[in-house]
Amino acid sequence: MRKIGALEAGGTKMVLAVYQENGTELERITLSTEAPEITVPSMVEFFRRHQVDALGVGSFGPLDLNPSSPAYGSITSTPKLKWRDYPLLQKLLDGRDIPALIDTDVNAAALAEVELGAARGCRNAVYVTVGTGIGGGVYADGKLLHGLIHPELGHMLLRPHTDDPNPHGVCPYHDGCLEGLAAGPAIGARVQGDARELPDDHPTFAIEAHYLAQMCVNLILTLSPEKIILGGGVLGRECLLPMVRQETLRLLGGYVQSPAITEHVDSYIVAPQLFPVSGLVGSFLLGKQALEQAR
Repeated sequence: MRKIGALEAGGTKMVLAVYQENGTELERITLSTEAPEITVPSMVEFFRRHQVDALGVGSFGPLDLNPSSPAYGSITSTPKLKWRDYPLLQKLLDGRDIPALIDTDVNAAALAEVELGAARGCRNAVYVTVGTGIGGGVYADGKLLHGLIHPELGHMLLRPHTDDPNPHGVCPYHDGCLEGLAAGPAIGARVQGDARELPDDHPTFAIEAHYLAQMCVNLILTLSPEKIILGGGVLGRECLLPMVRQETLRLLGGYVQSPAITEHVDSYIVAPQLFPVSGLVGSFLLGKQALEQAR
């Protein structure tokens, strides 16, 4: 049986695995994300040792995902300066001519949740991860959405909450974007400390739910997904998801009259079923897709 390599490339760690084509995991390792010259040779050696027949990669970005581009598979304008303009897919292949696909880590996670997780049976779904940053993957009409580049949901602009002591946020690029207002560092800046130590009824979580609900409303009105999946470390705070659902309904104001939302919001805005390996499983599915296309 053929073997498929999978990589979920993150800003702090790289998770690598090898699967049989039927989805059986053979080995998984985790490496720290250091400079490319330190991290990449170990990844290349791992996939070469297993003699993988195909490779799927879900990576932090932004990425060049245009198959006709000479820089296809490269990380582009990332704030992680040592990885800027780095030809990730090319380096991982290391001269091997095997089928390979790369996408954003959140698109990979969206693919996994649609095929095997919380959005099974959906042709349109959005996966959003809220952690150190915020990213979103979009599965639209039965395929991952790329468009001109790929979705950057984390940088949609929002209206500040009236009680937010830091209404401009912490994003170095934008005043008042989703990531700058609602990612982990934004919460920390708002409370001037570690929000993980705060009780559930602390006002910062109502502010957080308001921002995530604004995001959900924007997604509903622009993409009309059949399911919104919210994952990531920040959503580990169990009180947040119910608050986001109720605030989303309030902000929609009754405009979208779909029972899936108005009557069943608890099964419409949901947690991922595959977390914390959604991105890794999605990378495997990308590799499997590459192998099937090559046939």
